[in-house]
Amino acid sequence: MKHSKIVTKFHSNLPILVTILLLSTKWTIAQEVEDELPFDYVEGSKKGPSHWGELKKEWKACKIGKMQSPIDISSDRLRLAPKLGRLKINYKAQNATLKNRGHDIEVKWLGNAGTIDINGVNFFLHQAHWHSPAEHTINGSKYDVELHMVHESAMINGKTQIAVVGVLYKFGQPDRLLEKLSKHIKSMVNTEAEKLMGVINPTEFLRRGNKYYKYIGSLTVPPCTEGVIWIINKKIGHVCKGQVALLRDAVHDHATMNNRPLQLHNGRFIQYYDPKKKT
Repeated sequence: MKHSKIVTKFHSNLPILVTILLLSTKWTIAQEVEDELPFDYVEGSKKGPSHWGELKKEWKACKIGKMQSPIDISSDRLRLAPKLGRLKINYKAQNATLKNRGHDIEVKWLGNAGTIDINGVNFFLHQAHWHSPAEHTINGSKYDVELHMVHESAMINGKTQIAVVGVLYKFGQPDRLLEKLSKHIKSMVNTEAEKLMGVINPTEFLRRGNKYYKYIGSLTVPPCTEGVIWIINKKIGHVCKGQVALLRDAVHDHATMNNRPLQLHNGRFIQYYDPKKKT
């Protein structure tokens, strides 16, 4: 079986495997909400971003948190951090599902899809999803799509931590990954469907640029959990307008532009790693 192909034949025992995993796999910390009905992205709506922290007590961080995401990655907040080193990525091709969550399109891996190593700690990949327009900005520049690859560490001292790797995209040539997924996304327009996709290789999601930004923030959807490690790849990807239109058509009307507004830095600095810059 070649892992270079994003969709392959199912293993013979996949239905049993999927059932077990869907019933037993749970994140151990506050995770991104799966059901979007309690909130939306509509400006001025009573369920919009400015009111998320009032909708449920578990979501109060959305309103009172001081380390919220997304933010503008501005040059005056950057601190060169050569000791960060290159990202250590150890992903594995693994069975996955494609799901329309109503507020975004998600790829969820059903087994161990590998890890990234941050400061000697392994963070296990769980899922990836897209926001359009992009949520983070760089020196005020806005982008057209943002991919989030969501990871979680093992339990350490009774706690786990989330790490999100983000990739920004601007209009240009079609993205090869979205091209492969497009026919499946089209079948999910305005339906909260979930499809078994067979084996998907996570390395096809991640741009291989060595330069990146790192800061501590939060989830960008309720419950807006803080303490999230953000890794934003400096290398910008390309996506065509048709692919963005498809992502927007597939989700519900209130999420056609599913980007949370920028949040305050509140004194936070952003580490920047460039292998060519030592000081």
